[in-house]
Amino acid sequence: MTDVIVLGAGVVGLTSAVRLLEAGARVTVTTADEPSATVSALAAAVWYPTHTEGGPRVLERARRTYDELSVQASGGVPGVVPRPTRMLLRGPAATPWWAAAVPDFTAVPGEWRFTVPSVEMEVYLRWLADRVTALGGTIVTRRIARLADLAGEAPVLVNATGLGARTLADDPAVHPARGQIVVVANPGLVTSVRDEDHPEGMTYIHPRSGDVVLGGTFQPDYWDTTPDPATGAAILRRCVGLVPELAGAAVLRHAAGLRPARHGGARIEVDPVPLPGGTRVVHNYGHGGAGITLAWGYADEVADLVGRITRPA
Repeated sequence: MTDVIVLGAGVVGLTSAVRLLEAGARVTVTTADEPSATVSALAAAVWYPTHTEGGPRVLERARRTYDELSVQASGGVPGVVPRPTRMLLRGPAATPWWAAAVPDFTAVPGEWRFTVPSVEMEVYLRWLADRVTALGGTIVTRRIARLADLAGEAPVLVNATGLGARTLADDPAVHPARGQIVVVANPGLVTSVRDEDHPEGMTYIHPRSGDVVLGGTFQPDYWDTTPDPATGAAILRRCVGLVPELAGAAVLRHAAGLRPARHGGARIEVDPVPLPGGTRVVHNYGHGGAGITLAWGYADEVADLVGRITRPA
C-alpha cells in the first residue's frame, strides 16, 4: 500500500519523496522520464535564487536548502561542494534579500563575494534516486495525461511536475523560461563568476569537477529546446571576456532547457478540491530557475502539509 504518490522525478520531486520517506510514509515516485532525462539534469546548478522574489517564506526555504546542501557537502554526498562565488556589480546595489541565508556574504566595491553549494546534477539525481529506494520507496515510469489518472491509488498525491503542471494542474500561470548553456573543459577554475546585468545578457561561469557551465539566457515563454549557434557564440564571448582563462577551452556540448517558471511564484499548497475517490493533492511546482535553491526547504513544507492532512483528527 502506498501512502503518497510523488509525481515527478526532478530535484523537487525526489527531495519531496526523501523527506516523506524519512517521516515514515510509504512512497511511490511516478515519473514520465528517468531523473537523468528531466530538466533538472541540465541545471548548472548553484544555490542562487535566480529571478525569484524574496519574502520571509522564500528566505526560510532557501536557508533550509542552503543548510541541507552544506551538510551534504561536508558529508561527502556525490556532486555537492561549496563553491566560492563572485557576483559582479555594474552600479550601486542594495544587499540582496537572500544574503541572510549565506553566512559569508560580503559586499566589496564592484562585487559581492560569497560561498554557496554547487551541485553536479546528473550525479546528484542518481544519489537522490538511490536514497529514495534505500529508504524503501519505489520509482516507476509511467506517463499520465491528467492528475485524475492517479485518483484512488493513494491517499495523497504530491504534484511535482514542473512545467507539466501547466496542463496536469490546469495552471496557465506556469510557463517556460528557456535557458541555453555551453559546457567547456575546465582549465582549472574553482570560483563561480556571475554578471546578471551584463549589457549583452545574463552571464555566469560555474566550474565543476571536470567541466565549466557557461551561460546564459532567461527567455520567458520560449519553448524551443534546440540550442541556437549564435546564442552559444555570444555566451562564449561574454564568458571569456569576464574570465580570460576560458579562451581556447574545448567546447564539450551546447544545450538548452526549459525552467518551470510560474507567474506569482512557486505553488506549494494543498489543493482544496480532492481528486475523485478522495485523493488529496499537494502541489509543489513553479520554482523557475531556483529549484536547487529551494528544493529541500519546500520538501520540508510538503512533508508537513502531508502530515497535517493525513494525521487523525
